[in-house]
Amino acid sequence: MKKFILGFAVLSAGIMNAQTQIIAHRGYFQTQPPTTENSIKSLQNAQNLKIYGSEFDVRMTKDGVLVINHDEHHAKMEISDFNFKDLEKVKLSNGEKLPTLKDYLKQGKKDKALKLIVEIKPAKTEALENEIVEKTIQMIRDMKLESQSEYISFSLNICKQIKKIAPNFKVQYLNGELSPQQIKEEGLDGMDYHYSVFQKNPTWISEANDLGLITNSWTVNKIEIYDELKKQGIGFVTTNIPDQLKNK
Repeated sequence: MKKFILGFAVLSAGIMNAQTQIIAHRGYFQTQPPTTENSIKSLQNAQNLKIYGSEFDVRMTKDGVLVINHDEHHAKMEISDFNFKDLEKVKLSNGEKLPTLKDYLKQGKKDKALKLIVEIKPAKTEALENEIVEKTIQMIRDMKLESQSEYISFSLNICKQIKKIAPNFKVQYLNGELSPQQIKEEGLDGMDYHYSVFQKNPTWISEANDLGLITNSWTVNKIEIYDELKKQGIGFVTTNIPDQLKNK
């Protein structure tokens, strides 16, 4: 009986681990009516979906304020070249103000079940990247959101800096050129690559899983691509259609 119970527990754990989890890309914004990506409303929408997590992008203004925006520019202003007081004068397309990281984390804290997937965008110098990393981690610690937050970046320096400051934080690399073994050797926790990278390297998901790495893929907006990745054992997908994929 003990062997049966142990075998069932192992099987159950395997089934649970095999379930592909859904992350909303820049929040859930392709709603009816639609809202704006990386807005507070898009985060609220993701919280209402009851999915694994919601991804968002962190940048820093000239005067050191951390804000949420995907592109380098807000309106026609390059974020790193302008102070926050100038940037916030231009509203988002849904009428919200440009959200700060603090704004976003306050909303994120209202639903502890939703993971906050923090993408720290590359900056013009490593010194600036390191400053953004330090400020972001400090704010997350101050708000006691360590266990709710995970990290991704296209900058290998940012990824390694996060692990240097907070070795226990989960960090995944986005750029796509490193193999699973290289990710492991860099001391990172996983790979979060565009789905085309996995299509070109069809063994990488299984190799990463064997190494105990997190596997994620962006931006998976077609059901047939999701099904393909799921069959390969992908752990997570990041998508603009989380409502369509969450029950697949």
